[in-house]
Amino acid sequence: MLDLFFLAFIACVLVLGLKRPFLWVLLYVYIDILAPQRIGYGIITSIPVSLIAFAAAFGGWLVLDRKTGARFTLRQGLLLALLIWCFWTTGRADFPEEAATKWDWVWKALLFAIFLPLTLTTRARIEGLALVLTLSVATIVIGAGMKTVLGGGGYANLHFFVNDNSGIYESSTLATVAIGLIPLIWWFARHGTIFRPHWLVSLFAAALTFACLLIPIGTEARTGLLCIAALGLLMLRYTRRRLLFILGAGALGLAALPFLPQSYYERMATILSPSGDESASTRVAVWRWTLDYVAEKPFGGGFDAYRSNRFTYVMPVKTVDGNTTTIEYREVEDKARAFHSSVFEVLGEQGWPGLAIWVLLHLLGLWQMERIQRRWRRRSDEAERWIAPFAAALQMGALIYLVGALFQGIAYQPVMLMLVGLQIGLHTYCARIDSARANLARSSRKPATPAPALGGAVAA
Repeated sequence: MLDLFFLAFIACVLVLGLKRPFLWVLLYVYIDILAPQRIGYGIITSIPVSLIAFAAAFGGWLVLDRKTGARFTLRQGLLLALLIWCFWTTGRADFPEEAATKWDWVWKALLFAIFLPLTLTTRARIEGLALVLTLSVATIVIGAGMKTVLGGGGYANLHFFVNDNSGIYESSTLATVAIGLIPLIWWFARHGTIFRPHWLVSLFAAALTFACLLIPIGTEARTGLLCIAALGLLMLRYTRRRLLFILGAGALGLAALPFLPQSYYERMATILSPSGDESASTRVAVWRWTLDYVAEKPFGGGFDAYRSNRFTYVMPVKTVDGNTTTIEYREVEDKARAFHSSVFEVLGEQGWPGLAIWVLLHLLGLWQMERIQRRWRRRSDEAERWIAPFAAALQMGALIYLVGALFQGIAYQPVMLMLVGLQIGLHTYCARIDSARANLARSSRKPATPAPALGGAVAA
């Protein structure tokens, strides 16, 4: 029954897309995030629904959709350069088979991020994409939040729609994405036109925000706690009563402490003492190994280059005998440990050129969103006052992603690349408005051509 529901919904959107091809773009976003082919159990698992939606999105835009306002920007050029560079490093990867497996989904994520801004030519399309992206993630977040409240959480124990610890369904990744989307959720509550501002919309936004905050607790992801801290610091910029905000946030945090499980406290405590946790200790060792690796291979080793690492580190091992606890430091040997950081992931796999492109891509996005906020924040017209808050929400989401990305390998995470596409689409949209106004101003200042004399006209 579940398979039939998904297939009926996908078929319905494919049919509607014949008249509105942009719906196929939204369909691919929905399928790529939620992955219904992994949720189902029967026929849907054998149908390439993701590939069908991917082809429909591109084909529909090329053949049926209007191209007015579509532009190719510098950041799309950076994405294209990163795509080409990844293709080159994959061809010379240290582990060809593993690199080819990762390349199979990375190129789709990068290509779709390049293509996405070309379709975002109106406010309705920008808002529609942001809404589908948010609600698709919310589908996972709400279910995981309910399981957390009912006591089904715990590190590596909070199961989602699929029993697969990869993609957005990986606990730390979902925690980062969930916290990063909170500013966008509240933008919809205040400026949305698909669902107009209403107390019911605000109530749903509050409930969804609560569910997002539960994800780091239910998954016990340390990165999620850092992302919550980053969100709190970023919100200070847009809060008029900062002291009241700090006191309120602190009071809510203290009120939540009695309801948190002991396992959550123990896991969060390892943030302050990474040397006492095996996972944290191996991260530092892998990062040191990566720096030594690119010193010899500055162009990187292709996807999954971490598989060649091997190192030793010292770990404290506790032994409890009755009331006596002894700590013995032992040397541990490990190998083939993942990078656990997007910065070192890109550095180890794509070398210094790839890291330079990746960093420039995100820094340029932060700068563009800042410029849009400063330029458009005083607009009072209904058609324009949504722009600055939307840029602020995208900027905060990007910064929270970068905080989370420092401690997990999500450099090519599709949802975050879609946010990059949204940033490019908004920047292009604002540039078109500025260009149109500049042209109008120039035409209004241009002196009128004097009419020819009547005698001259008759003679001619």
